Amino acid sequence: MSVAKKDYKKITTKSLVDMKAQGEKISMLTAYDYTMAKIVDSAGVDVILVGDSASNVMAGHETTLPITLDQMIYHASSVVRAVDRALVVVDLPFGTYQSDPKEALRSAIRIMKESGGHAVKLEGGSEIKDSIKKILNAGIPVMGHLGLTPQSIYKFGTYTVRAKEEAEAEKLLEDAKLLERLGCFALVLEKIPAALAEKVASQLHIPVIGIGAGSGVDGQVLVLHDMIGMTHEFSPRFLRRYMNLYEDMSQAIGQYVTDVKTKDFPNANEQY
Repeated sequence: MSVAKKDYKKITTKSLVDMKAQGEKISMLTAYDYTMAKIVDSAGVDVILVGDSASNVMAGHETTLPITLDQMIYHASSVVRAVDRALVVVDLPFGTYQSDPKEALRSAIRIMKESGGHAVKLEGGSEIKDSIKKILNAGIPVMGHLGLTPQSIYKFGTYTVRAKEEAEAEKLLEDAKLLERLGCFALVLEKIPAALAEKVASQLHIPVIGIGAGSGVDGQVLVLHDMIGMTHEFSPRFLRRYMNLYEDMSQAIGQYVTDVKTKDFPNANEQY
């Protein structure tokens, strides 16, 4: 007998824990601006991630490293103004939390105060535990992120699947348990073997959200622009494109150019 799912009018960190306990999968997408966030929220997505992937998607950088705290706050505040239901999680950008717990706290406070975001996300495990503790002690919710951590791309040297070897897999599981003990309310696992991700999710009480981590976790996240096909150069195995907006928009814009050149636009009904 199926159990009716609760209709959450507002998603909170507690809502996500409850959803895991009830076996309800969590949906999560990125957004970086008001207009797109309005659409994502109204479509019923549970969590909106204002990701540092804005560095790639919105600014055209090769990596996530160049985006600044001020820029993340700008994107996050635009998203927050659009959202009625979803939980808004904001990435702390590279260089704002890794080495100094006090700086990590200052960065997190700025995001919460200046953007109105609901939580922050940090990449890493035991190596950033002091920063996580400092932020949590201030009452700011923290989402963890393990596996492929894009802010460490120059350390890894590649975007390949992480934790395939036993030693790295064991460390990832230990780090996941540590993040739960510290008080993180959820965890993202990126691009790791599905069996390992399922093992992590089964051993944690907090929800585990995957990207390229298989179906055995508690929810899924994708970059919105990839999912709706606005980007077309990036085609990893885990990406399902639900639209092909790159092609549709290109055709529409090309038709507009043609209509302007041929004087078809505006016609008699499109002027005063």
